[in-house]
Amino acid sequence: MAVPIPVVILSACVLLSAVLTIWSDAKGRGGWFYVMKPMTMVLVITVALIAATPVPAAYKSLVLAGLLCSLLGDIALMFSEKWFTAGLASFLAAHVFYVLAFKPGPGRPIPAGLFFPFIIFGLLMFRILAPRLGPMKFPVFVYIAAITVMAAFAAGRFVDGGGTRPLLAFAGAILFLISDSVLAYDRFAKKLGPAQVIILGTYFPAQLLIALSI
Repeated sequence: MAVPIPVVILSACVLLSAVLTIWSDAKGRGGWFYVMKPMTMVLVITVALIAATPVPAAYKSLVLAGLLCSLLGDIALMFSEKWFTAGLASFLAAHVFYVLAFKPGPGRPIPAGLFFPFIIFGLLMFRILAPRLGPMKFPVFVYIAAITVMAAFAAGRFVDGGGTRPLLAFAGAILFLISDSVLAYDRFAKKLGPAQVIILGTYFPAQLLIALSI
């Protein structure tokens, strides 16, 4: 898989911007953080926009829609607590778009056994979080279901056809699953000291890998 020079340069800019985002958050540099976090996702979206389309055009459109919803979710989560639900809804929409992008084509079903580890992980995660979710129990359950299906479809797409781009999408989906799981555990179960470093340190590479899968 030959990667065009502009994509390499933009990908490096994404990683640099991600590092600056994590640094600004850790150091309490709110001004930098509010600029760099959405800027990182804008750069990721640019990577997806300039990508050639060797896959069906619908795949690129769906991934771009997922990235744009993620950008909206990032912006919502940077503001006050009352925007948390809006952020959750934006990321739920992003996962729906990724599910549609990764789902198998007609006549290419995913083996049921491939779903099993993701279902078990999702149920365990919900069991851990449920006691403290309160009125958020149903929305969080739906969100966990969406992201686990997204990761399972990405895994199935790679297992079915192989190749570099499906591998990038699968790796991105797994990193996204890790990022959201740490975020949920830190928010609803038990505070983790380095949570933000783990959340952002897996989230941005996840989105970049999904963008590079086009």
